[in-house]
Amino acid sequence: MSPSIRRRFLGNSIAFIGLAGAACAGAWAQPAYPARSVTIVVPHPAGGSVDSVARLYADKLRDTLGVAVVIENRAGASGMIGAEYVARAAPDGYTLYLNASIHSINPLLYRKMKFDAVRDFTPVSLLAQGALIFSVNPQVPANTVQELVAKVRATPDKYNFVTSGYGSAGHLGIAQFLHENQLTGMPLALYKGSAPALTDLVGGQVSAMMDPFLSSLPYVKAGKLRALAVTGRERSPLLPDVPTLRESGMKDFELYSWYGLWAPAKLPAPILDLLQESSAKIMALPEIRARLATFGFDPAYKNSADFAKFIDAETLRYKGVIEAAHIAIE
Repeated sequence: MSPSIRRRFLGNSIAFIGLAGAACAGAWAQPAYPARSVTIVVPHPAGGSVDSVARLYADKLRDTLGVAVVIENRAGASGMIGAEYVARAAPDGYTLYLNASIHSINPLLYRKMKFDAVRDFTPVSLLAQGALIFSVNPQVPANTVQELVAKVRATPDKYNFVTSGYGSAGHLGIAQFLHENQLTGMPLALYKGSAPALTDLVGGQVSAMMDPFLSSLPYVKAGKLRALAVTGRERSPLLPDVPTLRESGMKDFELYSWYGLWAPAKLPAPILDLLQESSAKIMALPEIRARLATFGFDPAYKNSADFAKFIDAETLRYKGVIEAAHIAIE
């Protein structure tokens, strides 16, 4: 074979190998994310505040990603059943997790958990937060927080308090309220969700509760519950005549339930970037902000890094409340 023919043969062979390699690489390359439906696991029953925020978010995420976004309710064990499921899922962006502040409270209350609430998750974005309503059954003879405290001190056997779940923001709020007013001996009924707790509060089986606006406000508006205070720093435009707990004599009291999005640990950076950018766009939409306002929530978007810092700060604050109120560690 002449040198010129040899050069042409080798050149054609190298070109062929290059094309074949490119074809193989294309065949083995992973499809761009997302290539199929995305599931958001909600570790609470349908109809509650977490579920409502998740469905509102999922509707817009569907538009942003261009694929189906499915809500899967995996309730139980103060949200830990759903959390464990997500912690064991593949970090491919197809299984996400939307929960409230209870995700950061549970590790402070439970000694034995089957997952690590920090190491087993990638914080994607903080989405929203909202104050709680402190309400009583209308038969309770108190129109203010101060009157309620006085009545409970005078006849403690006539009153009891309720929370929608162990470790919820409402649980910590009631515990802090009882502690700061020297009412730590009062019974606290623990329910599995807002719906049954509110049913008994409206029915008079229990006396008082702190609960998100979304679930409690309809009862307040209907006169089935009496709102004594809200837990935020400022009054709510939904209940402008109801004072804050700070205005009611508890000068340092400020409590919110917040809602965030997580993924399993080690989520690839490109997928994380896409999801947090999607969250930023969604939470800035006027229709989302307006809808959240009817829930008593405010958009509170933070990206992944800022959300992680926020979680650390909130966990430290919750730890202080739990230790001060002597909430039992299980």
